[in-house]
Amino acid sequence: MADTDFPGWHGTTIIGVRKGGEVVIAGDGQVSLGQTVIKGSARKVRRLTPGGHDVLAGFAGSTADAFALLERLEAKLEATPGQLQRASVELAKDWRTDKYLQKLEAMLIVSDGRDLLVITGAGDVLEPEHGIAAIGSGGNYALAAARALIDSDKDAETIARRAMEIAADICVYTNGNLTVERIAP
Repeated sequence: MADTDFPGWHGTTIIGVRKGGEVVIAGDGQVSLGQTVIKGSARKVRRLTPGGHDVLAGFAGSTADAFALLERLEAKLEATPGQLQRASVELAKDWRTDKYLQKLEAMLIVSDGRDLLVITGAGDVLEPEHGIAAIGSGGNYALAAARALIDSDKDAETIARRAMEIAADICVYTNGNLTVERIAP
């Protein structure tokens, strides 16, 4: 079977919301292969604690690739404790230039409670506007929903949960089985 014949892994939705000093990263649990749901309870949001500093990370894309990136990010964070932005830039540089890492297919949303960043394989470390970041197949739906809710009186976790609910209603590669991690002030 040629690579082009293989149905491929699809989708997930990860959202990060920063509001009122609180940061929440939420992700759904669905893993799909082609048009088949392989697993509905995957955990795509993690809390990393390198050097005793809490960092939240959510990933979309290949699970094995994402774990390889998370391990590298943890090593970068241990080398630069408390400096998420610097560690993220170092990871993005490696990802862009290392022949092994260039083949990895994943994206990350990370936060230490201060910074909320999206890291891509194109070498990007992006700080999204309005304190909202979203990735994955349902990312645009979740982003639009969260943007509509960000000026309401709702807190970051409520906004993230509602945005994920809306994305799960629209995107067939996203379910409502959420993992939610938060860092409060």
